[in-house]
Amino acid sequence: MFKLKVTRAAVISLLLPMALSSCALIGPNYSRPVITTPAEYANVDNNAESNSANAAIAKDWWTLYQDPILNDLITKALQNNTEIKSAVASIEQADAYAREVGAALFPQVDLDTSGTRSRSSQLTSRSSQPGFQPLSTIYKVQLSTSFEIDFWGKLRRAKESARALALSSRYAKDTVSLSLSSLIATNYLQLRSLEAQIAVSKDNLRSRDESLALTKRRLAGGVVSNLDVQQAQVNSSNLVAQIIELERQREVVLHQLALLTGDLSLNLASSNTSNDLKTLPIPPAPPVGLPSALLENRPDVAQAEQNLVSANANIGVAKAALYPTISLTGLFGGESAELGDILKTPARVWSLGLGLNLPIFDSGRLNSRVDQVTAQQKRLLASYEGAVQTAFTEVNDALVNVRKNTEREAALNASQQAAKEVLRISENRYKAGYTAYLDVLDAQRVYNESATNFIQSRQARLVATVDLFKALGGGWQGMKLDEAKK
Repeated sequence: MFKLKVTRAAVISLLLPMALSSCALIGPNYSRPVITTPAEYANVDNNAESNSANAAIAKDWWTLYQDPILNDLITKALQNNTEIKSAVASIEQADAYAREVGAALFPQVDLDTSGTRSRSSQLTSRSSQPGFQPLSTIYKVQLSTSFEIDFWGKLRRAKESARALALSSRYAKDTVSLSLSSLIATNYLQLRSLEAQIAVSKDNLRSRDESLALTKRRLAGGVVSNLDVQQAQVNSSNLVAQIIELERQREVVLHQLALLTGDLSLNLASSNTSNDLKTLPIPPAPPVGLPSALLENRPDVAQAEQNLVSANANIGVAKAALYPTISLTGLFGGESAELGDILKTPARVWSLGLGLNLPIFDSGRLNSRVDQVTAQQKRLLASYEGAVQTAFTEVNDALVNVRKNTEREAALNASQQAAKEVLRISENRYKAGYTAYLDVLDAQRVYNESATNFIQSRQARLVATVDLFKALGGGWQGMKLDEAKK
């Protein structure tokens, strides 16, 4: 009979909290804020070669540049970079916290065992009782449990908040990964640009050295004055100094890439990174009618939203604290003077308890806590709105940069070709004695500037495509385009 009663009590103690825990849910339920932005971006280049509406850009968007070295650098960075490692640790921490908070929804069971040998005083009234023994032994084995009934939803709201923070930490890692990959791509493109500029400058230096040698021969023949020789020498020396500066910048960029990849011994000196920058393909432009709703793909926007979800749930936690806390406690075990009897029925002990804790007066502490988390929710709402607006602006800026840098590259390419022809004509006229060496010097300077500007414009155009991928959260996801337009 005793066993039946304990079993019923145990079943009731398990089922009752589950039933009561779903009774109420204090606090506001989350709904995504409506933030007004234009439905589409206004700066998509309608004339550019673009993907079809159903095409997809994979998360490894950098592979579109078809450069194995760039692919290896980003792969290495995503594995070794300290910021990535820190973000991964933050995810593990947030997941552990979410599990800890979620565990509060279930009973806690503890095992308590003890054996006590004691001696009582023989000079008390109790010692005169029949059968009194000053020495006694007590053995205990007890299972105890405690459980807070989530009647108002405080624990469920806390779990909701912790789960949102765990998601936020994942989006934070995605944000770091996206920023890191785009930063490496930008630095690598700068490296390629610097090496292209060094190559062009060295070609120009060879041409200037030939002009210097020619001028010296003409000086020896009495055809020109020493002024022409010194001007040619100045021109060559200035170009040598320019090459030295470009090589310095190249080393600095290599150091930055080593830091970003987490490989301080990184050495790209033997790699084939000095090819013409034009060998890197331009990724396809976004499709016409690119919807602004794709901003939801950006990890920083998603991170800001999950922070808002967490803060919204914390309002429910704070408000639920204003209501009574209902808890259940239970104990089941055995006590005996003999260890061998501790599991026998007469040795059994048990108890069930129901507790209620109602805040009466706390000088406004709990209400102040509600005000705090409400203000925090408002702050994070503003942060989320700001993240969306910033993302929209960054995409528009990137689209403008892609379009305008494409136009600028075409103009500078024409300028470079014209400057090259001017230099050829000037050198031929000087050799024939039709013009002064000053015209050759000016043509060399203009061509060097034009060639450098063209390389830098190509770099700017490629970097603009990197910025566009970053602004779009890594690209666009094909079929999601049509869904986002609806």
